[in-house]
Amino acid sequence: MVSDVLRAVALGVVEGVTEFLPVSSTAHLLLVGRIFGLEEDNFWKSFDILIQLGAILAIVVLYFGKLWRTAIGMFSNAQDRRFVIGVLIAFLPAVVIGLIAGKYVKEYLFDNLAVICFSLIAGGAILLWADQMDHKPHEHDATKFPLLMYLWIGISQCLAMIPGVSRSGATIVSAMLLGADKRAAAEFSFFLAIPTMVGAFAYDFYHSRSEMTADHLGIIAIGFVVSFITALIVVKAFLGYVTRHGFALFAWWRVIVGTLGLVALALGW
Repeated sequence: MVSDVLRAVALGVVEGVTEFLPVSSTAHLLLVGRIFGLEEDNFWKSFDILIQLGAILAIVVLYFGKLWRTAIGMFSNAQDRRFVIGVLIAFLPAVVIGLIAGKYVKEYLFDNLAVICFSLIAGGAILLWADQMDHKPHEHDATKFPLLMYLWIGISQCLAMIPGVSRSGATIVSAMLLGADKRAAAEFSFFLAIPTMVGAFAYDFYHSRSEMTADHLGIIAIGFVVSFITALIVVKAFLGYVTRHGFALFAWWRVIVGTLGLVALALGW
């Protein structure tokens, strides 16, 4: 039990740190799970998804004022209503692709270390390229993107079903390529994460509910709280950092982790 608690804390920290950084929280959770020898345990596979809700709660807390005003205002304010519609449009592709292919992706790709590492490296190269582009942003408010832009960002998010791609990385890069500045791209990635991760949580919890015991729920609660607290700290620091310095640090981190993973795989570790 003690070892399970320590694993839950460690994975909660990894989730909270990586969920909103463009480094792929899924890849990091799977790699850490390998280190702990959890890759064959179905509970810990579900645990990785279920504790994401803790990180999402951090976004709700940090942006509560804006989210509350939007929720109330969408009934009377056209701009608020348009933003809610934009988020739903961006969320829709993930619903469709997730229902069609989610089971197969989890079954065949989540245990493939080579796919994870190559995705980390390729995603790092793309992130570095996008970060160094002089793309002259013309969208500076995540709540006012064109509706078609929301749709393209949502389609790009579906690439993150491949472990190692990064949901936040895919949405941030696509938003930047479509004209958003770095801060607005990151903020919309946060907003889109709310319905996406809540949906993933509900889907996985529904399918694994019969396997859950009271001990399991306690372990999930620990991971949830740790990921919430960690994400709360990381998100605030992340926005300030990318506004000043961009995404190069995270791109190189991806390349380093992916390369080390491939080396470990080649050595049979």
